[in-house]
Amino acid sequence: MQVPCITLRTTTERPITVSKGSNILISPNFENIIFELEKAFAGNIKKGEIPELWDGKASERIVKIICEII
Repeated sequence: MQVPCITLRTTTERPITVSKGSNILISPNFENIIFELEKAFAGNIKKGEIPELWDGKASERIVKIICEII
């Protein structure tokens, strides 16, 4: 769905989402959250790419599963 992501943690199990994708990993404190949100709302958000061997369709599969459950 190509939606930028801000992850409020100091680590991630999927570091490739940070290095190749649009995910930004920030420590969960108020100043960092406000700073990154202000950047995002100003349109200054990281542009990512689909990592090698990924098909870019995970969000579509997730939405399908959620719809089937509910």
